[in-house]
Amino acid sequence: MPWPHFSKIDREDLYAIIAYLRSLPAIKTNPYPKPKLDFPTNIFVHTMPTRAIFGKLPDNSDTAKYGEYLTLMADCDLCHSRKENGKMFGKIIPGLNFAGGVEFQMGNKKIYSANITPEKQTGIGAWTREAFVERFKSFTDSARLKNKSSKNEASPMPWYDYSGMSETDLKAIYFYLRTIKPVYNKTFNN
Repeated sequence: MPWPHFSKIDREDLYAIIAYLRSLPAIKTNPYPKPKLDFPTNIFVHTMPTRAIFGKLPDNSDTAKYGEYLTLMADCDLCHSRKENGKMFGKIIPGLNFAGGVEFQMGNKKIYSANITPEKQTGIGAWTREAFVERFKSFTDSARLKNKSSKNEASPMPWYDYSGMSETDLKAIYFYLRTIKPVYNKTFNN
């Protein structure tokens, strides 16, 4: 759970999420056993997460700030920033924020997250805003998702989940990503 980012959410966004979750029908499940944490986890688990410091949702007319907020809430850097251990969780290697290279095991194949900095050779610097939006919107229809190439089927990127974002939101994310430092980072995918 990327609580460090979510702890900066706008209070009204948090209320909207709670209202949405409460609108879903209850699902009857078997009772889960009470969690039992071993020492020392049973002690340090109480130190996290820290108290939320709510952020403020920028007006969507401030495209860069709005895109930054959405990128933070979507937790893009979790998967698109290379870590010291090469995996999704760990300390980001300085200078490689959004530069891709996180390893995912997809069946018997290893896939690496994409560089989403505005670098032209290894990132998305050559992408147009329209191509960026279309990449997400092409997954709006779940039937189309099933018919995509095997390369896309073996993607850890939750394209379908993000395809429902508005074009305004996707354009704001694209705009924000264009403001970050371009980083040349050749991953095993490119």
